[in-house]
Amino acid sequence: MNSEIRIFLENILKCRSWIVLAVIIFFVATIRIRLLQIPLERDEGEYAYFGQLLLEGALPYKLAYNMKLPGTYGAYALVMAVFGQTTAGVHLGLLAANALATVFLFMIGRRGHSAFAGAAAAAAYALLSVSPSVLGTSAHATHFVTVAALGGVLLLLRALERQRSGGFFWSGVCFGLAFLMKQPGGAFAVFGLLYTLWAGMSARERRPARVAGQAGLVALGAVLPFGIVCLVLAAGGVFSKFWFWTFSYAREYGTQVSIGDGLLMLMASLSKITLSAAGLMVLAALGLTAMLWDRKARENRFFLAGLFCFSFLAICPGLYFRPHYFVVWLPSVGLMAGVGLSALYEMVHRSRTPRFALALLGILAVIAFGSTISQHWEFFFEMPPEKACRSMYPLNPFPESVKLAQYIKAHSSPGDTVGIIGSEPQIPFYAGRRSATGYLHMYPLMENQKYARQMQMEMIRELEQARPRFLVYVSIPKSWLVRRDSDTTILAWADRYAMENYRRVGIAEMFSEGVTAYCWGDEAAGHALRSPFYVLLLERRDAPPRAIRE
Repeated sequence: MNSEIRIFLENILKCRSWIVLAVIIFFVATIRIRLLQIPLERDEGEYAYFGQLLLEGALPYKLAYNMKLPGTYGAYALVMAVFGQTTAGVHLGLLAANALATVFLFMIGRRGHSAFAGAAAAAAYALLSVSPSVLGTSAHATHFVTVAALGGVLLLLRALERQRSGGFFWSGVCFGLAFLMKQPGGAFAVFGLLYTLWAGMSARERRPARVAGQAGLVALGAVLPFGIVCLVLAAGGVFSKFWFWTFSYAREYGTQVSIGDGLLMLMASLSKITLSAAGLMVLAALGLTAMLWDRKARENRFFLAGLFCFSFLAICPGLYFRPHYFVVWLPSVGLMAGVGLSALYEMVHRSRTPRFALALLGILAVIAFGSTISQHWEFFFEMPPEKACRSMYPLNPFPESVKLAQYIKAHSSPGDTVGIIGSEPQIPFYAGRRSATGYLHMYPLMENQKYARQMQMEMIRELEQARPRFLVYVSIPKSWLVRRDSDTTILAWADRYAMENYRRVGIAEMFSEGVTAYCWGDEAAGHALRSPFYVLLLERRDAPPRAIRE
């Protein structure tokens, strides 16, 4: 019996790093599960609506347009097919993607450095990626870019170790999926290709032909997903629309921000993220320096520094530097933190007083991780979902969208459409009704770019032809981002069109204190607005007077 107990304990010790990983995932999952019902923000609403259309058999860019590549739309469709077309379903998909990325990062850290480094990296990433400083509870495309990119990195490391051709190809496929999730994900494909070449040419036995073949397999795998998507969209007759939005217009969008403004946004986002997790950032800085004084880190310096730099480059296109863009950089930050802590452990373990040194190291780790948790304690464990949403997205009509959509769904039939004069695609998703126009965001229409006028005229034509049963008019600055040089033709048209053809049936009036007042029916028709921040729900005057319920 004693020998059996000893064997059992030995097996437990061998698996201790996996046990630590399971605890990390469970801890972060409890936070995400508690906040599953955080209302969708507008990017999530866009992805969910596109995913909904995909599940109904409609190709992207046919009934809805956006500049993002369709990978995240496909990911949402898959998530909602598994977990349901609900807010909780979307966020369960995020939980699964984040957990998978955490496992991948653990395996990368363990393979390149040590199990201790892998566990610390996974813990740092998991904690950073759920932080409100990067809007971590929202299922942005960056989370799906991350899981695909880390899958590619892990497969590449295994392929280099085992020298199996299939591994290089499938690694490239994962990098291609990262690009398909969002264009900046292509930075990881460049990293994978360069690292393949470097690892092959720095090996003891240099075989240029074999290295070129391996790099070719990575490149082939990387272009394959995009090639398949192009063929499918061309067969569906939407390739020209797809190309216009994801390349022609995306190029215009990417040149809107000056270098000076971009640097200001970068510093603002970096300072917010750093202040919210100062201890982990210190560990990451320690990891960067470890490449100078730690043997294992020095041996892997090209991989560590390369992943760190290319992950950061994935944030840079367009110079917008929005908080959630940094999610793709967090795995490399977590990996640096894990390497730094592991290198410090190895150093103190060799000291003359290892027990005392290890105790100090333990205290450092507790402070680094504990301070990050305490910084967001109220958000993680106390705030109800709606309040948590308000804390991240003040004066945005995300909780209000749920109630507006409920009214629309209750007072319309499945064949009715809704027109959103604003950037709130979560409303048609919640309502289960199709948008009367393919324009889900007003931002492109307000930008100083050469297609803005053309887009406005197309949106006006689509709304006039569709004659949606409901119009939702959003008087929220962040739903429009009107600039001094914006063309406001569509705003004047919307006022005139709504007055001539629609009647007010609902109001969500928002106040700076986080309070929203709602009015419905006849009460809404005569209500005098007191706040400049509101959403109007308008019903077509010639619509049937009685509610049509499903």
